[in-house]
Amino acid sequence: MKKEVIGRCPVCNSELDVTRLHCNYCNTTIEGKFSLCKFCKLNDEQKYFVEVFIKNRGNIKEIEKELGISYPTVRNKLENVIEALGYSPKYTPKIDKKEILTKLSTGEITAEEAVKLLKE
Repeated sequence: MKKEVIGRCPVCNSELDVTRLHCNYCNTTIEGKFSLCKFCKLNDEQKYFVEVFIKNRGNIKEIEKELGISYPTVRNKLENVIEALGYSPKYTPKIDKKEILTKLSTGEITAEEAVKLLKE
């Protein structure tokens, strides 16, 4: 089973640097300070979201359907990924309490999801 390089320190959550590279074929080892790509710094949940986003070609409705989440949650997850990649978010979700309560009553979102949305 292949192990993936982690991009954040499990102790303090700071960015990690790679300091050694090794070739299993010719047994060459290179030491130094190497940076990880931006996507390596995403956590597993963010990577999964990016994969679903790309697979669905950014179609929010399809992402909602596949992940079983609401539009505001998709937008929040996208903004979270954008921030994790080092960009500043442009979307500040406007909370529509009536819409959240309607989605809750129709079963589109769970009570936990509604609470989370109302707190944001």
